[in-house]
Amino acid sequence: MQRTTMTSSNQSPSGSAAVKDPAPLAQNQLKRGMSSRHLQMIAIGGSIGTGLFVASGGTIAQAGPGGALVAYAAVGLMVYLLMQSLGEMTAKIPVAGSFQTFATRFVSPSFGFAIGWNYWFNWAITVAAELVAAGIVMSFWLPDVPGWVWAGLFLAALTALNALSAKAFGEGEFWLALIKVVTVIAFLAAGVLMIFGVLGSQTDPLANWKEGKDVFHGGWLSIISVFMIAGFSFQGTELVGVAAGEAKDPRREVPKAIRRVFWRIMLFYIGAIFIIGCLIPFADPSLLASGEADVASSPFTLVFERAGIAFAAAAMNAVILTAILSAGNSGLYASTRMLYSMAHDGKAPKIFGKTNSRGVPVMALLATAAVGLFGFLTALVGQGAAYTWLLNVSGLCGFIVWVGIAASHYRFRRGYLAQGYSVKDLPYRAPFFPLGPIVAFLMLIAVIVGQNYQAVLAGHGLEVLSSYIGLPLFLGLWLGHRLVTKSKVVKLSEMDLTAPEDIEESAAVRSARTGVTN
Repeated sequence: MQRTTMTSSNQSPSGSAAVKDPAPLAQNQLKRGMSSRHLQMIAIGGSIGTGLFVASGGTIAQAGPGGALVAYAAVGLMVYLLMQSLGEMTAKIPVAGSFQTFATRFVSPSFGFAIGWNYWFNWAITVAAELVAAGIVMSFWLPDVPGWVWAGLFLAALTALNALSAKAFGEGEFWLALIKVVTVIAFLAAGVLMIFGVLGSQTDPLANWKEGKDVFHGGWLSIISVFMIAGFSFQGTELVGVAAGEAKDPRREVPKAIRRVFWRIMLFYIGAIFIIGCLIPFADPSLLASGEADVASSPFTLVFERAGIAFAAAAMNAVILTAILSAGNSGLYASTRMLYSMAHDGKAPKIFGKTNSRGVPVMALLATAAVGLFGFLTALVGQGAAYTWLLNVSGLCGFIVWVGIAASHYRFRRGYLAQGYSVKDLPYRAPFFPLGPIVAFLMLIAVIVGQNYQAVLAGHGLEVLSSYIGLPLFLGLWLGHRLVTKSKVVKLSEMDLTAPEDIEESAAVRSARTGVTN
């Protein structure tokens, strides 16, 4: 059945009448310059970083090879369900605001307000974190050069790259992510050859999996702890939802990216954890290292060295630097687009909604870069105490956004059906609805509540406050906005399901040409 109250084609995405003069419509708009390969690599590269290259060893040391494998598989399943939810909404309504737009339209304006500012802050602080990490990594080669010098240079370079165009960002991210992907593939290949005795001197590759209870060292509590760490490792996968707002053909390419990226990510993570578990005993003290400065103890470095590959530490340091720059590049892009979107929705100052002739929201970019610079400077003052708190505030932000994606998708599908649309008409349909978003939502609530359960059980009040402070700040934004604006939950029959006009036009043109509808 067709929807009887469908918004007419001459309405803008906000539901108001479109401006008759076409010139203003072209002003302050983003440009769709990213291709399929850009989206594919952004989705894959967004979740491959220091969490895999360095911290993965710590998860095996904490929970044993079996425990780490179970935790990463569970998180991978959760991320898969979330990506399906995001894919269904993004393919239908590909906008740069993505999460905050969906939360605003399908839950409530106040919920969208809190999600948007939460996500912007999360990535702005992540940029600062990556600047600090870049300085640490560079000290591997040039220990006499202060870290702030490298941080300043990298911030300037990343800001300049983002200022060029969306295509320039996509191209830069493509090559940075490609280096990470090639490294993981080389690691998997070397690991398999070592397991079968072609490289190195491994005697029994399954010996580490025959240690009885040590395969699941620490039991369920350790698996839960690793589950939290693994969740941070996968954060960034949702970037494809933001990038869809500037993709050339998002209704075709977003579903393609969603379908392909999960299996690749699971192969990388599950494969890497299995190989590390085979080749390095969980009790090896090297696995306890978890920082960017511990490149010599990275499980990737250890495996490459045992495979007889020369200069393994230097090579992995370069790869880790690539991962850091990739995260910083993505952080600037994602937070800039979120601030731009909020400005257009009246949730941020209008100046951040302006773009230059290349479709880049320069003021939003500079504001985000300034926050990244401020966050880095706080790391230089007071032994980094302020910086540590900033990181802790942003620590929960990614999980909160994921909760917003699950909640928004559940209500989106209900509203879509309530307004008379058919699920068959969706460009991409999440196959496990409604179970998918519900399971992901419950798993995320468990992750958020259990963030630092050790500190809760031990009664360490300050540590508990530091770990969970992001949650009351999010709730404060949500409830504060609701108190001021008196906004209410959006009714299913009143949800705005319109897509950007350029997408509807291109879909209509393609349908007329091919006879196939999206």
